[in-house]
Amino acid sequence: RDRLDNYINSSPLDCELTAKSVTTIFWKDSPLHDGAMILRDGRIAGAGVILPLTENIEHKHLPGTRHRAGIGISEDTDALALLVSEETGTISVADRGKLTRGLTRQDLEILLSRVFAGEMRRSSGL
Repeated sequence: RDRLDNYINSSPLDCELTAKSVTTIFWKDSPLHDGAMILRDGRIAGAGVILPLTENIEHKHLPGTRHRAGIGISEDTDALALLVSEETGTISVADRGKLTRGLTRQDLEILLSRVFAGEMRRSSGL
């Protein structure tokens, strides 16, 4: 529900969310590769976005910035950050400053169906 306009405005994009668009954006030689992708209303609203890093010392051991940025945006907003390790393909999620690592594809599908089912209930007044 938090607006992410300040982040989106730094690297706006408006395109359909497809496997091809995600693959193109995160292709290793893409200029948008190292930034975050922000989704809104089922579309890609921003790509190559720089997110705030967590300042929580509990996470200082994390290598690189991807996971620290995912945690940071989940601390600053109500956004759910999905992270995929470039090296291992491991799926993680950051929510409210907490990082959960090692999700399977099935875990991710269950998580997202619960999140979006909750969004549907809230938007319909249930």
